[in-house]
Amino acid sequence: MATAIQLPLAEYLRTSYRPDREYIDGELRERNVGHWNHARVQLLLGGWFMIHERLWDVMASTDQRMQVAHNRIRIPDLVVLRPGTQRPVLTEPPLLTIEILSPDDTYSDLEERSKDYRVMGVENMWIIDPGSRTGRACLGPAWVAADRLEIPGTPIHVHLLTLFSQIDSQAKAFDEE
Repeated sequence: MATAIQLPLAEYLRTSYRPDREYIDGELRERNVGHWNHARVQLLLGGWFMIHERLWDVMASTDQRMQVAHNRIRIPDLVVLRPGTQRPVLTEPPLLTIEILSPDDTYSDLEERSKDYRVMGVENMWIIDPGSRTGRACLGPAWVAADRLEIPGTPIHVHLLTLFSQIDSQAKAFDEE
């Protein structure tokens, strides 16, 4: 079993990693990245939010470091925030965090990550699973499955069936060439 190396937060913050790593209680933690479906869903969602930024008065970013506690930095797949100047590491809770599951993600990792977001004050969290083509929104303490993910009281939404059909139609077009 490998020994974990303790790293000061200041050193983590001035270092770049490829791919970026999270900082949890003094240790670097690798993220599950690199799978086609995960990356494709992330790109399509980023594009969806980008074309709606002005209409919804939001800004979106992928793979943004967030300091969820004094000794924890998380990197959600997407964040949606209100417009304004942002620091290199978010310290204020975004309007929404989105996690896109990879085949290697575990339930316990997802629970720990969601708890960190709640502690930071994130009120809206979505989980999207490209494998099962499903999504869940966190409403209070419960996760609710839905084909349309939305933030209550705002126009912000995503139709998962449309998102996944776009992936399917593009894949089919490539197969036919």
